[in-house]
Amino acid sequence: MDIVEVILSDHHEQRRRFALLDEMHGSEPSSLEAVWKQLRILLEVHAKAEEELFYPELMELGKGAGGKDSAADETTDAIHDHNEIRDAISEVDGHPAGSPEWWAGIAKLNEANDDHMAEEEREGLTDFRQHASLELRHRLGLSFSIFESRHAAGIEPEDVSPEAYVREHE
Repeated sequence: MDIVEVILSDHHEQRRRFALLDEMHGSEPSSLEAVWKQLRILLEVHAKAEEELFYPELMELGKGAGGKDSAADETTDAIHDHNEIRDAISEVDGHPAGSPEWWAGIAKLNEANDDHMAEEEREGLTDFRQHASLELRHRLGLSFSIFESRHAAGIEPEDVSPEAYVREHE
């Protein structure tokens, strides 16, 4: 159980859920709400797990990758992205499922999340893969999976100050 593989697997599942929604135009609101609820939980719990488990270790071991000068830069950008994703989730939740505004919010969220995942895969995950031991990657992978299981019903989303987060973990 490698933390990098666990995160990549989550990214794949997030992409799959957005693709599923893309195929559901015209579906009953109750069906859209069911898929949306599961996607929202996945996004929120995944972000919180990264903030609690992955980024502190990345900040300790990382050197910077994918065009970033340091792990702190990677983490600051990632936390900012998480806040943007949380804000987009709130926007979707503010509209009835299936309404034009709801679909516009889903599209905005998908774009923000896709941008974040691409950056993270190119930067933080690459940096961590290059500098973390297999033992640490395994231990974190287990912890990440357990965290997600414990919070399978969801969590209360909460924006995080990227700058304060980096200061706290430096």
